[in-house]
Amino acid sequence: MNPASHGPGNADDRMLRTLGYEPELRRRMSAFSNFAISLSIICILAGGITSFHVGLGSVGGAGIGVGWPVGCLFSLAVAASMAHIASAFPTAGGLYHWGCILGGRGLGWTTAWFNLAGLVTVLATVNAGTYDFALAAMGWSPPAGRESVVKLAVVTAMVLSQGWLNHHGMRWVTRLTDLSGWLILVLTAALVGGLAWASPSLDPGRLWRFENFSGVAVGGAGFPRTENLAWLFALGLMLPAYTITGFDASAHTAEETVEASQNVPRGILRSVLVSGLAGWAMVGTLLLALPSIGEGVGKGAEVVPWVISQRLPGWAAKGLLGGIVLVQYLCGLAALTSASRMVFAFARDGGLPGSAWLRRVDASTGCPAVAVWVAALLGAAFSAVVPYTTIAVVCTVFLYLSYVLPIAAGWRAWGGRWTRPGTWSLGRAFKPLAAVSVLGCAGLLVVGVQPPNQLAVPIVLGVSALMAVVWLGWERRRFKGPPVAGL
Repeated sequence: MNPASHGPGNADDRMLRTLGYEPELRRRMSAFSNFAISLSIICILAGGITSFHVGLGSVGGAGIGVGWPVGCLFSLAVAASMAHIASAFPTAGGLYHWGCILGGRGLGWTTAWFNLAGLVTVLATVNAGTYDFALAAMGWSPPAGRESVVKLAVVTAMVLSQGWLNHHGMRWVTRLTDLSGWLILVLTAALVGGLAWASPSLDPGRLWRFENFSGVAVGGAGFPRTENLAWLFALGLMLPAYTITGFDASAHTAEETVEASQNVPRGILRSVLVSGLAGWAMVGTLLLALPSIGEGVGKGAEVVPWVISQRLPGWAAKGLLGGIVLVQYLCGLAALTSASRMVFAFARDGGLPGSAWLRRVDASTGCPAVAVWVAALLGAAFSAVVPYTTIAVVCTVFLYLSYVLPIAAGWRAWGGRWTRPGTWSLGRAFKPLAAVSVLGCAGLLVVGVQPPNQLAVPIVLGVSALMAVVWLGWERRRFKGPPVAGL
């Protein structure tokens, strides 16, 4: 008898078949790998650094010391709610599948498009942010008048290399994602320890001190002038909200993870918890290491490489900045993996134009190769036409919409039509946490599209209107949804 027939992979495949799908992807991700891919996409050394000025430029130190944990608690509620559902339905492209089963074909289809748009814009944001951070770290500027051309060329090269690795070296992608998870923790510890040691004095009072930095036009976050500190504080919450995204990657790789009904929800929750705590230590130390809050606000998006270079010896600063650039690149690599799995899962159910083509799995690599390259090219194109801060807001709004739509459907179904949880369950805590998630997302939508990010309004509204027209016009008659509609 073959011992493998009793292994976790075989049990996972049997569960997948009960959900209506035949196994096509190779299960080679451990519990740590599933956790690491979400940790890598969240990547506090990417969003937490490239968007640090957003929190700082709102209400100063309190935007970091108080705003970060408040935003992370909201993300943790969303993650726990998602984990509860993911354990019951561990499939690639999970959120879309959950939406269809719990809320109907229309909600699932809408979830899929919001999630797909969010994942593509995450890829664009991460790579564009990596380019900007690398320039600031190196102190180099492209030739005058050629800035956009150089940026497009470099970002495209990054995406193409990430696409090649995802297509031809998925085993290496898994190893690099594992490495990225460890690097994030090690580099964060080095950053926190180095800055705490090198800073001549640390004033803990900065962490909860509110100051009004609205109206700073040069280098700052650019929030319009207002005397309403509560509103400014809410605007600054986009820092943790943007950073703590992408944890749905654990769900998207469910069909490649062993013991998925346990390891996927744990990967979702642990990645948010670890990122929130480690990120708080990181952004708090960066805040305390600033020579002054006003100087930091004035540096705008370059504030983090500036303070690292100010406080640390040259060799240490260069090594740390180089490590951060590498981790940010690996964040983009993991983001492409997640986006391509969403394309594959949606195409598998006929939800995309050219679905028969997009769902193809390369027999030699076990990878949805066409989905990888389509996601890669879309990410490169988006980064070329939309400013970084707007992409960050758009991806945050789209992703959290895709998170809370199936959560809201689950809230309605739990204890009624849906009574069978997975092996990892919140029990009675699911409904209140789901309600917090939905209400928090509504607030995030309002805050996210305020100036200076008002360009996000026509993008979000335009995409939503187009989706409504397409669904009502023909997709509601054509799209069948997942093969299993029961609970």
